[in-house]
Amino acid sequence: MSEELEKKLNKREQYKARMKPYDYYTKEFDTIDFDSLGEGDRYYLQDFGIFNTDFLEDEFTIRLRNGDGGHFSAKDFQFLAELVEEYDLTLVITARASFQLHDVYSDDVAKIWHKLNDNNLTTWQSFGDNIRNIVTDVYDGVSKYGHIEAHPIIKQMNDYIIKNPKYVGMLPRRVSIGISGNSANVNSFFANDLYFALAEKDNVYGFNVYMGGKNTEISKDADIFLREEEVFDFFKAFVETFYTHGSRFSRSKTRLFYMIESMGLEKLKELIESVYNKKFVSAGKLQLEHVDFKEFEELRDGSWGFCYQSDFGRIKADELRELSDFVTQNSAQIRIGTDQNIYILGLKDRSVPFSSPALSSTIVACAGNLCPYAVWSIKDEAHEYLPLEKIYNNRIKVGFSGCAKGCGRHRHTDIGLIGLKTNNFGATDGGARIFIGAEHDNGQSVARQLFSMVPFVHLKATVTLVIELFEKSGYQNFQLYAHNILNRYSEDFLALWHLYNLKNKTSHPLPKQSTALTQEEETTLLHEHFEDLALVEDDMKKSVSTMVKELWTVAGEDPHYKPPIERTNFR
Repeated sequence: MSEELEKKLNKREQYKARMKPYDYYTKEFDTIDFDSLGEGDRYYLQDFGIFNTDFLEDEFTIRLRNGDGGHFSAKDFQFLAELVEEYDLTLVITARASFQLHDVYSDDVAKIWHKLNDNNLTTWQSFGDNIRNIVTDVYDGVSKYGHIEAHPIIKQMNDYIIKNPKYVGMLPRRVSIGISGNSANVNSFFANDLYFALAEKDNVYGFNVYMGGKNTEISKDADIFLREEEVFDFFKAFVETFYTHGSRFSRSKTRLFYMIESMGLEKLKELIESVYNKKFVSAGKLQLEHVDFKEFEELRDGSWGFCYQSDFGRIKADELRELSDFVTQNSAQIRIGTDQNIYILGLKDRSVPFSSPALSSTIVACAGNLCPYAVWSIKDEAHEYLPLEKIYNNRIKVGFSGCAKGCGRHRHTDIGLIGLKTNNFGATDGGARIFIGAEHDNGQSVARQLFSMVPFVHLKATVTLVIELFEKSGYQNFQLYAHNILNRYSEDFLALWHLYNLKNKTSHPLPKQSTALTQEEETTLLHEHFEDLALVEDDMKKSVSTMVKELWTVAGEDPHYKPPIERTNFR
């Protein structure tokens, strides 16, 4: 590569041009001084599952891959319990169905890393510019809604990509992949860069291909149908195409989403097809349905699956041991779901000798205060700021992220929250941006913004109102409510409707509309239901801005005002 071209590469790519990550592993990994890492070291170490920042130099995170689609053994759980206790670690379940070890100190990184990788677990390619954890539905292969088992395909993919010198850390950017042969899934997979969704064509079950999703975008229909035996070859062709043609310049534009935006989906398909070496077949009929899964779920063979709801992703050593012992005694299976919960499969009846520590089965949370970028201690504060029982009883999917990176997939849920700090309402303090109404099961749309900022002290009341209006709608689930009601209105109208309900302590339900309303019709509807409606300059957006400050400013007028919330800095 010419010196001139190398200068145009983004910083991470410049390091790759000088030394491939796999070569870094073979030549330098065993001699690393974790107390004095350079910028390049931090980039390279991510490819082997080790994360560290220059502003928290002495603390590390180690991430595991997910055991071919979330499969773990009782022995794995026992080992992890011992490791957590030995090194006083914090263990969390990720939203890609695996584990992260936090509070790893520099002196222990190498020892912990080797112990993990020497005990039938792997950390390779779990961070960095890699094919990240490949995910599927937690009930893959055992569900009443299952038609194709994805686990063998995922194993093929992992065997091909993990420790492959050509691809370790060498993709232009990370790639998230989801695949499910179930018609009903615990969580949606349309946030993935590449998603193989169950479909039927010519009376044969296979997969439709979707590409270009991310935390804030729905993946696009590629109009490709693959039979079960064709998926692995397509995967290889896709990886090679992204490796060869993906942009390596501006880091902010290197995801697959931007590649599609730049060249178009048809051109990308053409490039993949040239490597795949077969003509693509047009998409089949998508086979997806909505199901609200319960704590105990009957499986295809008549046995039962149990969802152990984690403490918003956190799991302790004694919990791992208790679950492991129970699974061993009952000859059951352990799986990790993308909902950050632990599933025990193959039970003879609907009973377990323990209870879950939280009502979290429909909630996905980022690492919160365990991540240096989060401004919200999510795992500690969810009980205080969310109406957990209402969320659980209504099976409402909630995603909350501690920062704009969106690891909680807040745009792919019924209600999405993103932690922020603002001084809009007085002294700088925390709050959440609220999104509602994603039609995520079938990949129709991401959630839209309801409020740009709600102070934490008002968050519970606001989310409670959102749920109460849903309950009054009569719809069976929140996605039907979103499709038939929420998404027929503009964002500003919805914000004002909720604000005036909050102001007047009412809960007027949103009227059902057969088509979207004009702004004039929306204004008339507001006047009909709220006598005190006062639009600022006949402008809804300006009215929302004025109204939120009237309701939530922390000056003496606010009856809910509290002193700034003291947050523990766990680091």
